Amino acid sequence: MKKKQGNIITNFLYSRKTAPYVFVLPFLLSFAIFWIYPLCSTVRMSFYDIAAKGDVFVGVANYTKLLKDSVFHTAVFNSLRYMIYTLLLLIPFPLLFAVLMDSNYVKAKGVWKAILYLPALTSVVISGTLFRLMFSEYNTGQMNVIINALGFDSVKWLKDQHLAMIALLLLCCWRWTGVNMLYFLSGLKNIDKDIYEAAEIDGTTKLQKFFYITVPLLKPTIIYVLTISVYAGLAMFLESFMLWAGNSSPHNIGLTIVGYLYKRGIEKNDMGYASAVGLVLLVIALVINMVQLIANGTFKKEDR
Repeated sequence: MKKKQGNIITNFLYSRKTAPYVFVLPFLLSFAIFWIYPLCSTVRMSFYDIAAKGDVFVGVANYTKLLKDSVFHTAVFNSLRYMIYTLLLLIPFPLLFAVLMDSNYVKAKGVWKAILYLPALTSVVISGTLFRLMFSEYNTGQMNVIINALGFDSVKWLKDQHLAMIALLLLCCWRWTGVNMLYFLSGLKNIDKDIYEAAEIDGTTKLQKFFYITVPLLKPTIIYVLTISVYAGLAMFLESFMLWAGNSSPHNIGLTIVGYLYKRGIEKNDMGYASAVGLVLLVIALVINMVQLIANGTFKKEDR
């Protein structure tokens, strides 16, 4: 009887009709448990006032409150500004570095790749702490040591809106330039070198090859890096949290949407309002990415 049951299970698992579903099942289960269920739960909580005594349905009150919340508006502005700056820095420069690494101008390419990728392996906690010490307002901070050596007075880096953004962007570029460079390098490896040779025969310059061959053929990789960079920019939290040693910065100059979600949900135990903040963040990220994907022609049907 047991042998017969074993044969039934074996035949079921190795069946051509059922095997694909068996292999896909772990992904479907993890997707449902760790993404669909939390999302549905968050949508529900956003319409409630979550309290120890019980949940109270408040309708769209949390969303109405968001429209009048100036601190939330500041967090959205900071996140959008950070996202735009990171897109301007973490797409063109890693692309140029990747092109250089793929050329014959750079020696010891493996060493340079390791140097540029190494910061990504460093914990954000450690990175944020190091940059907080570097941008300290005291004369002992590395950045103040440099500008003092140049004859300038010490600067309170993390108390000025524009200087603080520079610190955040430097931290971001230091950590992620090497990662994006590797993405572009993998895309460059898929470009047929015969295309470049044919272009050279036709007398094409290096700039023309870059703009008319490299960039168009790297479009799928560029779109991918752009998509994940939009999400990463909007979801930034831990870098800011560590740079200011907490979720409080002068005049909220370092407060992001996720930071505000953490402040309301964890620090103030207002999970209903925090759920509304999280859903607004999700909508903003989806809208921006959908717009850029449509603008890039990702959803256009290819001509056969």
